[in-house]
Amino acid sequence: MIERNSNFKFDFMPLGQAIKKARESKGMTREQLAEIIGYAPRHIQAIENEGQHPSVDLLIQLLTMFDISADEYIFPGKDTIVTSERRQFNAMVDQLDEKEFSVAMATVNGLIAAKAKPEGN
Repeated sequence: MIERNSNFKFDFMPLGQAIKKARESKGMTREQLAEIIGYAPRHIQAIENEGQHPSVDLLIQLLTMFDISADEYIFPGKDTIVTSERRQFNAMVDQLDEKEFSVAMATVNGLIAAKAKPEGN
């Protein structure tokens, strides 16, 4: 039988900060989110900034709403296939039309080219 580890304490701060970052990247205020999910803005603030643990239902709702992968926060030492930021980036790129996408591609290509140049050149 597996023994329960009663000393385990999950640090929710990094995941709360990821929720905050994702909310802000969508241009959403705490008050707007509170209205959508039916919780007080103060409760959302406690989750985002104070490491308060939300209910499992609320956690799943927030992770799903903001397309956040919990794996990178629950298993920080393991390699994740796609981070939350990459998933959010992909979702943003999907909203671009062809002309905007071309500009984004040129920007990324420029960043890669600049990274590949040796320093001092």
